[in-house]
Amino acid sequence: MRKFTTLLLAMLMIFAMAVPAYAAEEPVTITYSYWGTPDEAASVQAVADKFHEEYPNIIVEVMAIPNEEYTAKLNTMAAGGNLPDCGIMNENGVLDFASKGLLADISSMYEGADAMPLESITFKSEGKPVAYSAANEILFMYYNKDMFDAAGLEYPSATEAMTWDEFIETAKLLTLDKNGKNAADPEFDPENIVQYGCVVDNWTWQLEVWALSNGGRWFSEDGKECTINDPAVIEAIQKVADLTLVEHVMPYNAGLEDNGIQRSIATGNVAMATGGAWNVGTCLNSARDDIGLNYGVARLPMMERSVTICTGGPQVVFSQTKHPAEAMEFIKWYMKEENSWDSLIATGIWMPILEKYYTDPELTAKWIENPNFPDAEEYKAAVVDYAMECAESTCWYYIPHTNDFINLLRSVLGPVWTGEQTAEQAITENFDALNDVFLGF
Repeated sequence: MRKFTTLLLAMLMIFAMAVPAYAAEEPVTITYSYWGTPDEAASVQAVADKFHEEYPNIIVEVMAIPNEEYTAKLNTMAAGGNLPDCGIMNENGVLDFASKGLLADISSMYEGADAMPLESITFKSEGKPVAYSAANEILFMYYNKDMFDAAGLEYPSATEAMTWDEFIETAKLLTLDKNGKNAADPEFDPENIVQYGCVVDNWTWQLEVWALSNGGRWFSEDGKECTINDPAVIEAIQKVADLTLVEHVMPYNAGLEDNGIQRSIATGNVAMATGGAWNVGTCLNSARDDIGLNYGVARLPMMERSVTICTGGPQVVFSQTKHPAEAMEFIKWYMKEENSWDSLIATGIWMPILEKYYTDPELTAKWIENPNFPDAEEYKAAVVDYAMECAESTCWYYIPHTNDFINLLRSVLGPVWTGEQTAEQAITENFDALNDVFLGF
């Protein structure tokens, strides 16, 4: 989803300068695990040492574990009763650990604070917070202003989502063949397309937003039932596939890589594309400089209702720690906006986690009024306000086993993108297997 190790190190090089609000009675040493190489450990340890300067009675020792070994290593440590005190985790593994009793209840982390992390990025197990994302990342739509200008079309609204039919009609007018005919023209040649109207990213976890938009859910709201065979969910998946198979406004993609924006609007040959907030900083600013991309932002098109989903890499406190208060203090310090401002938030890679940045006009302006962002007024309506009004938690905030579920779903949907199967056939034939994964079998 994101180059998280690189971003982690970038964030860690920015230090908070706040006066410490905590002091242990006696010096305490805690361990913090993260995925990375031993060569990177010195940089991370330098930040842990900075924390120690502000909190003299808490010493943080960094434990570097290679990314590909991370979860397996933590499971081995858990079996031996020697997990680190705190660490980073993949979003889709948090509740698996929580279901085994391996994560601490962190309800008290923000007691007395003037602002809480957004509810939508709070991981909960049995109703109790066990992790907060270190950043808020929502999905929305990017569009190429020059292509809209050339077609004589108005820009998408930042305040109101297009209906799905309006989205298709607009995408047709922006899809051009080699002769300059658009996809609404009877003489359009779908075999020789030179500009596509849209890309709706089919990287599997992002597809959940369309189930919600179409009035369905992958899982019941209480997390007790797999409902991906709901006709509304199946219809939503088919609508995405039909952008390629029927409407000819989206290029084929197998959905096997997390590169929707990089292969679409950032290349300069796609007019509209769905993606994450992080794409502003990870590739679109470069595209603006390298190819002169003139882009704007808008809310996702809607099927039945306007909705987006959010995510973000979490920091956790492991339940085997003997120092939960100190571990929580470090994690809370680690996630402060001040620590990630210049390298991640101001560049457009991360969105703040505290609600006050979305509701306090001065803090919002501090965040979005900078040259790394699209037009501030448009960004506020299409992203900041959208996050507050329409964002719902991605399934891994309340469902375990989502890593295995999403990997299986990715395989199941492969024939749908090629047209070899309908979404109904693929989901129906594989529902028992998907449900077994959901149940943890």
